[in-house]
Amino acid sequence: MIRREDMLELTRRMTVQRTSVTRIAGCYIDGDGEIDGTFNTGFLKLSKDERAKNLAIAKAVPFSDTNEQLKEYLFPESQTGPGSMWQLLTAIKNCGLKNDALMDTFYELVVENYQSTEPYAILVFHDRYDIPVKAADKERLGESEEVYEYLIAAICPLRGEYEPGMPECGFLFPSFSMRSEDRYRMAVFDEDPAHVKGKIIGGLFSADCCP
Repeated sequence: MIRREDMLELTRRMTVQRTSVTRIAGCYIDGDGEIDGTFNTGFLKLSKDERAKNLAIAKAVPFSDTNEQLKEYLFPESQTGPGSMWQLLTAIKNCGLKNDALMDTFYELVVENYQSTEPYAILVFHDRYDIPVKAADKERLGESEEVYEYLIAAICPLRGEYEPGMPECGFLFPSFSMRSEDRYRMAVFDEDPAHVKGKIIGGLFSADCCP
């Protein structure tokens, strides 16, 4: 189960003033399922308005209805080896989105498995969160003891030419649990909870739902 408090801790920082998002990458998919352009840039290079718009998209994933629209999934040990989606996402996270070959592989896998006849965008955000040490009363005690490095991916319908709307589905990887990284789990978002398994998990992640 995902703790709402953990997700709120992440989303409280998703403002233009407080964000620590380092980079954003993505691509546009046309109605025929073909990649129609990619981008990859430092987040702070965006204009203030662009940062605000993209943060709203990223925030929609962890801020969604916990354990309804946002559900936690486990990567079994058998699906964490070479060539696995878990290994690909871990490599993308570790390079901070800076390896275009890895990004292209990810986009191609999404296109192969995500069924849509309408144009859409795939957006991926990279962030590092210095988790502050807190006392039992939630007062901050001092410097962080852990840096939580993570990805947020969002699949968004295009509302205009190269203009992503709010996400229909996406994920947070790795999961954030009890204020710490849970490296073998991910939180999967779907705007329509009934479609999580079919739209995102399926052949793309081959993950098992946590009990």
